[in-house]
Amino acid sequence: MTTVDMKDTQLYDKIFGCIAASNIGSSMGAMVETWSPEKIKEKYGVLDKLESYSHYKAYQRKPGTTEDGIERQRLMVSAIHEKNGRITAEDLKQIWLRDINPNNFNVQMEPCDEILYKLAAAGLPAGYIGNYSDYMGIVSFARSCHPIGLINACNPYQAFTDTWEVGRLYQPLHAYGLDWATVTSAGIAEAMRPTATVDSVVDAALRYVSQPVRDELERALEASQNKSSIEELMPWFYEHYNGVGTPYCFSMGNEIVTKALCLFYVAKGDPEQLIIGAVNFGRDTDCLAAVSSGLGGALRGASTLRKEWIETVDDAMTTNPYTVSRRSLAEMSEVIYQGVLNERQKTIAHAKEVASLIV
Repeated sequence: MTTVDMKDTQLYDKIFGCIAASNIGSSMGAMVETWSPEKIKEKYGVLDKLESYSHYKAYQRKPGTTEDGIERQRLMVSAIHEKNGRITAEDLKQIWLRDINPNNFNVQMEPCDEILYKLAAAGLPAGYIGNYSDYMGIVSFARSCHPIGLINACNPYQAFTDTWEVGRLYQPLHAYGLDWATVTSAGIAEAMRPTATVDSVVDAALRYVSQPVRDELERALEASQNKSSIEELMPWFYEHYNGVGTPYCFSMGNEIVTKALCLFYVAKGDPEQLIIGAVNFGRDTDCLAAVSSGLGGALRGASTLRKEWIETVDDAMTTNPYTVSRRSLAEMSEVIYQGVLNERQKTIAHAKEVASLIV
């Protein structure tokens, strides 16, 4: 089946919607990362376009260029391509060693990933690497684990278990970082169902997390009730999440994922509304846009995304000299689509084998 043919299927449209929206949101959000809403409004009014920007002051990035979080996402897609299906931490570690250029830390990739890569290169088993994260609870995996949810389409429980398996590369098991990633991946897996709704996605996102994480999410969702716009959420969130002055203080999983789920809820899963609302929200705008619009894209598909956004991200991606992968958004989506089909065939074969035992 060709990519053109696949665009006619609901499955492909949902995959493409999730990947495209998260990439667009990451790029647009990176333009104003760490800015306050007031500063964004002063410069742009409402930011809704992709422009050139600079990160790390290393190079001027073309409009549509994504950032470190999408590098992690691309690495997961490459691992899925190699396996043609679900992956383990060791599978992803091997892709790290093959595809990451260590000279690109502080250029295209984050310093928080560098220690983890060095441990992988030194031969530490994949399952232990995340124990040595310098930033427990950081959103790095939770904001990039879309492929884990997508490859487990319609199966939030399997997305949850795979998140705890693959996520051991990024976070220790005891620091809630993987709980927050589960919100993203299980929510996306549920959003892939043909019958999914905003409420069913929220329910799945909360289903497998530990009680402290659930409590934090439910508190924020309660505060989001009866809000008619994303902008109306700002006062409550800025009262409760306002840390400054330490590395990655804007980028903890509890803040970003809690915000993202509430934005998704208030925007009723609309991907374009989520991209624009998140990038104008302030603080860690690229991570917030990646998580919230990824959930929306998986639920609603790609139909609401502007063609020029997709074309601009693809142009930047296919010419970026520092990226771990130059696959277009469609090519990334096709990899996952084929992986889902392969997993389906394995499930059918297994079911037939079990059925043959029943007489």
